Amino acid sequence: MKKFATELRGKTVMTNDGQILGTIDNFIVNTKSGKLSDVLVLPAENVGGKGFKTDPEGRFILPFKGMHSVKDVVVMNL
Repeated sequence: MKKFATELRGKTVMTNDGQILGTIDNFIVNTKSGKLSDVLVLPAENVGGKGFKTDPEGRFILPFKGMHSVKDVVVMNL
């Protein structure tokens, strides 16, 4: 199933074990291939650094390849 990036922005992101990480803020695109490479997630208040790579604005940088959308939630395989 295909979705537009705008449909995913603002959706809640959780791990495959049910922990809420935050909400999707933006995406990183590989300009050579045109494919999405990473998802930028605004961390939820109760989530610390958790060892995730972050950008200068403090957003988590999560690999796009490990995500799938289930209704109003995006699940990340980490």
